[in-house]
Amino acid sequence: MTSRGAGTALSRKNYRLSTGPDKSKVAGIVNSRLLNDYLHRVFSSADGNQPAAAYRKHLTFQNLQEHLDRLLAEENGSEDSQDQLTEGRLGPSTVVLDHTSGFEGLLLVDDDLLGVIGHSNFGSIRATTCVYKGKWIYEVLISSQGLMQIGWCTLNCRFNQEEGVGDTPDSYAYDGNRVRKWNVTTTNYGKSWAAGDIVSCLIDLEEGTIAFCLNGISLGTAFDNITRGAGMAYFPAISLSFKESVAFNFGSRPLRYPLEGYRPLQDPPVADLVKARRLLGFLKNVIHIGIDVTEGKLVEKDASMWQLQGEPTVLITLAHIFNYFSPLMCKVYLVEDVLMTFLLSILERGGAVEAHPLIQQLLDLMWLLMEEYEVHECLKQLLMSLLRAYRFSPIIPDLGLQIHYLRLTIAVLKHEKSRKYLLSNVLFDVLRSVVFFYIKSPLRVEEAGLQELIPTTWWPNRFTKEGKESKEVKEESAEERLRRRAYERGCQRLKKRIEVVEGLQVQILKLLLNNKDRGGGEASRYIFLNKFRKFLQENASNRGNLTVLCPPEYMVCFLHRLIAALRFFWDGHKAKAPAALSSEEAYVPPQLFYNGKVDYFDLQRLGGLLSHLKKTLKDDLAAKANVLIDPAELQAVTMDDLDEDEESATSAAQSQRPSATLAIGGALARPGWLSSPTLGRANRFLSTAAVSLMNPRRPLGALEKVKVRTLSVEQRTEEDIEGSNGNEGLLLGRPPEEPDQPITENSLLEVLDGIVMMYNLSVHQQLGKMVGVSDDVNEYAMALKDTEEKISRCPKRRRDIHEELLKSQKVFSEKLNHLSRRLAWINVTIYSKEKMQDIYWLLRVCIRTIEHGDRTGSLFAFMPEFYLSVAMNSYSALKNYFSPVNSMEELPGYEETLMRLAAILAKHFADSRIVGTDIRDSLMQALASYVCYPHSLRAVERIPEEQRISMMKNLLAPYEQRPWAQTNWILVRLWRGCGFGYRYTRLPHLLKTKPEDASLPSLQKPCPSTLLQRHMADLLHSDCDLAPSFLNSVLNQLNWAFSEFIGMIQEIQQAAERLERNFVDSRQLKVCATCFDLSVSLLRVLEMTVTLAPEIFLDWNRPSSELLLRRLAQLLNQVLNRVTAERNLFDRVVNLRLPGLESVDHYPILVAVTGILVRLLVDSDAQGAERATVVLLADPCFQLRSIQYLLGHAEPAAMAAAAAATEKRHFSLSTYTEYISAEELSKVDKMLSHLSEESKQAAATTLPTSEEDLCPICYAHPISAIFRPCSHKSCKACINQHLMNNKDCFFCKATITGVDDFTKPAGS
Repeated sequence: MTSRGAGTALSRKNYRLSTGPDKSKVAGIVNSRLLNDYLHRVFSSADGNQPAAAYRKHLTFQNLQEHLDRLLAEENGSEDSQDQLTEGRLGPSTVVLDHTSGFEGLLLVDDDLLGVIGHSNFGSIRATTCVYKGKWIYEVLISSQGLMQIGWCTLNCRFNQEEGVGDTPDSYAYDGNRVRKWNVTTTNYGKSWAAGDIVSCLIDLEEGTIAFCLNGISLGTAFDNITRGAGMAYFPAISLSFKESVAFNFGSRPLRYPLEGYRPLQDPPVADLVKARRLLGFLKNVIHIGIDVTEGKLVEKDASMWQLQGEPTVLITLAHIFNYFSPLMCKVYLVEDVLMTFLLSILERGGAVEAHPLIQQLLDLMWLLMEEYEVHECLKQLLMSLLRAYRFSPIIPDLGLQIHYLRLTIAVLKHEKSRKYLLSNVLFDVLRSVVFFYIKSPLRVEEAGLQELIPTTWWPNRFTKEGKESKEVKEESAEERLRRRAYERGCQRLKKRIEVVEGLQVQILKLLLNNKDRGGGEASRYIFLNKFRKFLQENASNRGNLTVLCPPEYMVCFLHRLIAALRFFWDGHKAKAPAALSSEEAYVPPQLFYNGKVDYFDLQRLGGLLSHLKKTLKDDLAAKANVLIDPAELQAVTMDDLDEDEESATSAAQSQRPSATLAIGGALARPGWLSSPTLGRANRFLSTAAVSLMNPRRPLGALEKVKVRTLSVEQRTEEDIEGSNGNEGLLLGRPPEEPDQPITENSLLEVLDGIVMMYNLSVHQQLGKMVGVSDDVNEYAMALKDTEEKISRCPKRRRDIHEELLKSQKVFSEKLNHLSRRLAWINVTIYSKEKMQDIYWLLRVCIRTIEHGDRTGSLFAFMPEFYLSVAMNSYSALKNYFSPVNSMEELPGYEETLMRLAAILAKHFADSRIVGTDIRDSLMQALASYVCYPHSLRAVERIPEEQRISMMKNLLAPYEQRPWAQTNWILVRLWRGCGFGYRYTRLPHLLKTKPEDASLPSLQKPCPSTLLQRHMADLLHSDCDLAPSFLNSVLNQLNWAFSEFIGMIQEIQQAAERLERNFVDSRQLKVCATCFDLSVSLLRVLEMTVTLAPEIFLDWNRPSSELLLRRLAQLLNQVLNRVTAERNLFDRVVNLRLPGLESVDHYPILVAVTGILVRLLVDSDAQGAERATVVLLADPCFQLRSIQYLLGHAEPAAMAAAAAATEKRHFSLSTYTEYISAEELSKVDKMLSHLSEESKQAAATTLPTSEEDLCPICYAHPISAIFRPCSHKSCKACINQHLMNNKDCFFCKATITGVDDFTKPAGS
């Protein structure tokens, strides 16, 4: 094979030419005596004894090959011994998974037939080889910790989708997920396993036992007296549920935990192993022995400082060694057992990796003396072995194993030629190299040594009723203080050890991001960029295919290491170019989003699809950014979309065809994340049932043919990225709004863009997931505290209860000890202060990027949606996930960042440039959450006044055609704390219950904003069109929400009254409660509007005021009548206290209605109160009894009936003294007196009205309007309300052109 770097004449073949008699005279080769001594020292016999000089054969380069052949032949064992090894075993000598007939269900098998991923309910597969005699072992590398049963089975075992290994006779399994063993029946056994563990499966067919080990530690005998005899042979086998995965090692690689007396199912390559170790010994001799030419003698050399200095004698000697050694180094077993062990031993002396140049020298030798294909295979196998060893090493207190493997990885990657080859062909194409940046969390803290590292545990034990840590500073006891400080010291010790690993991981990325190694081709950074982009594409394009996605826990660690490496290079560039920005000012310039230099693989843009934006904004691109869109490109994009649709349709049709057993090679383009991370490129998809393919139980992502568009970045050069000679590279198309200032190296901008995308893909989700451990600690701490209080109150005579409580106390304490140590690990690796600063830095990057993009006007639409998502989610993570360990308030520039994010939310939640409904909803929800907390609400108040007013105007836009519920929620939060009886955090009747999550925005203390209320009042005052349209939409939504609520509680009541046992759908209850909450919040917005701008209802010089007041009165009367009637539907449903309807109660809705009525009837001026009273009393639904109900004044008959039926206390606002002030109660009294008096007068003065004179629509008011041209009649209220939404006549459907006043003629 010809090397691409061919030019070197020192290949293996060249050194074989040194056989002529004149070759010893070549300049630089030592004299024959010294050469003979040197070669005998280097190529000593196996026993190490050197024969006397007089008796040993004279060695030269001419007869060295013959000598080497003889030495290597000495070690080879006889064929008989090889045959003896196979006794007791049947099947192929190379053991793999049986992908032809030995499986059941849907499975994905990796290309080397050793890794498997479950793709159905419970798939099973066995190996190709079985054993019937002797003691055997194989290992299983656990890649995911879910439901799996691993063990042994016979050929007669028949499995299906419900029964797997261990569920049938003559099959035996261990399940570390449920910590049980299985053989038809099941019992407790072993320990729980975690991803990254190794299970050893042992079978002793002499004694008839099966046992298992976890990470080399025996779990004891699981089964004895297993069936043996004629026809009984056992296969390794596994059953695993959907998406669970493992990788097997039957002996193709050295066992991690070999056990004396047990043989691996696959024989090790003994002859090759002996030969490789012998050759390695010769290589070590060359390194240790030097030739002193001047003195004419051999000298011992320091191996660590050995260098190949062009000595021909040494070089030719090494060439002879590598002539035999090179082919062996293409075999995985030998690479892992011989080469990797040797390289690790070099680094065992300690010190920095740079202090061991020998590894660099050895890699130079490999590239010099091995064929290129041999070097490639050797390096690939070496990195595979390192990655596997790192991933499946157990956690020990000093993390020594992880550090050991990372140091060797760094040493290999420091070699430039090796690094570039591995980057180009291995690290992202064959390996899942992101695993190198992951630090796994120990599931079993005892084995990880955390008990020794953190001997004293501690947890917060001061809680509020809601279960959160109390903010009040209470005196800490001396014992508590000592425990806390000891725990913190333990956490610091742990942090220092983990920081060592993190530092090594960052070193790896610094090597991969090196852009100065241009020798022999493209710099490493530009190779990394292309591979990194493809990695992002895979994870963005396969969101539903778990086998291709990078697990989120890996992504979190990768993100933090990449940020550290990026900022190192960014600030390094700043030091060289002072005009550039520092990493603290980093952002992604807007031109990256539209100039086509960076591929975003069809991710959604703020303005929609990229192809659509290119068509609609091509003129803006040309004018602002000088970017021209080629019409042919637009046509190509359109055709490409059509092709993708056709291909996907064809693929779907093909996948629906019935088929027999399938073994489809290459169904996945990349190795599965969940199986072994170091396997081949392709996977086989296995299925035993055509039916399961025709009707899959869940989406089968692997079957779908995904067209992956070739990335344009593949053809990019350094010049295309960085630019030169007037070419701006990635920064092509700078808009005029963007400052003409250098930012940093363009390649770093693309890395930064990728980091933001990574956070959006899965990092935020994982940050939220890991908070669960902290929540568990809180729950157990509360349970322990509660148990201790019960123990203190337990009577001495009840010893039985006391003993049970002590047992509970012990269980809770042990669980807390375990969780607090595990939490320490999670806090260090995920929620430390440094990690928080990374997320904060990312938030600020997104804010600056959005601000710069916003200034470009219409071109802002090209920005990918994930920038806004990451800005919102990273803030949410900082606020909710990192406390109370670290506080966001301590971060530098926190107040300013909060304000800038508030400005973004306030401006863009109604931005017409943003078209995606999901991102618009997210912005609305983020703003709604923002106004619930005092700090963030004050940040909203600090944004420029113009932006605040614009935000309030958008909030007051009509509710139709947009997500009005969130808008209404925002307005309610701005009002909460100012309304009538509206100062509560939780409803009175819910105080005794524990909330699901006390950190929810809805459970925060009221923090009203008088500043934003003032802006709202000004807008309603000044804009005559805004107020009616806004209020009409609020009244429409209130009418809908309350009507829906009443309809639903009718159905619930009917279901509850049926005699047969029945259950109300929980979703229906949830929707019912939501409609109630919406009704209350809409009433509060009406109360807010009436309070801030009462003239909208009471100043009848405004065109719509009277109509709005009549509609409001009508709705308020409906609500009061429905809620206050004695023994009515509402009462009965509330008394059922159904789960899901906890928020439905009299108090919230009645105080909201009362607040509106008090404001209209008591707090208004005399004229306004009079108008409101007239309209309220004129509504036919008005009942004075409903107002009396508010203060507990029921009718005598009703009170007597109620007293006879039940002793339940009657509702009255006066009982809620903690929620309603005396002043508010006095206003309700005043309102009741006023309405009582006015209703008496109205009743006395009302003249009987003929039915013919009443409005035929509402039958409540006299006819007062006539329509043109049809002359039909109704009252003004009905026709005015009707004309707001419809121009057709009630009766004849003619178009109404005008409405005139109607007065009945006197003589009629």
